[in-house]
Amino acid sequence: MRRDATQPARQEFLSHVSDPFELFLEWMQEAEAAEPNDPNAVALATATSDGTPSVRMVLMKKVEGQGFCFYTNSESQKGQELAENPQASMCFHWKSLRRQVRISGVVSELPPEDADAYFHSRSRGSQRAALASRQSRPLKSRGLLEVMVHEYELAYPDQIPRPPHWKGYSLKAQRIEFWQDRRDRMHDRVVFQHTAEGWSKTLLYP
Repeated sequence: MRRDATQPARQEFLSHVSDPFELFLEWMQEAEAAEPNDPNAVALATATSDGTPSVRMVLMKKVEGQGFCFYTNSESQKGQELAENPQASMCFHWKSLRRQVRISGVVSELPPEDADAYFHSRSRGSQRAALASRQSRPLKSRGLLEVMVHEYELAYPDQIPRPPHWKGYSLKAQRIEFWQDRRDRMHDRVVFQHTAEGWSKTLLYP
């Protein structure tokens, strides 16, 4: 159901929420009901050690502790950038709800057993593709990739091993901003900043 942006913001959004993760999970649940495709899709921004940025869409697979978790090939562009500069940002945008959430913090690797469990929960086709892909590097032809995928299917008729470079990551949030569209650009913005005492909350101008 589309939220009417002309309606006043809910009181708890402005006054009663002290835990940003509680609010995020509530919004995610509403996005899962409203968005037709991939409500967990998020823009992930990374940067090289000299500050050159890049951004792409990934799928956030779970929220654990203060971390927003995703999986990728560590030899990809984002994997290499995270290795040299672990600071990153995310932005969720749910168009049907007219909302976005911005998150920034430091990324660390998830335990190998976590990556194993998620890797083997995927379809065999996805597992084969992850094993064959030299993500972000030049590919001579689509046919070459398809041949490699077929060869891995023959080589591993049973369980397909997780390639060691396919890893899980967690962005541990230090700052989370919630944005809600409202009429006449009178948008609601609330930012939570993590401190030694916990989370502080500040209203922002639109």
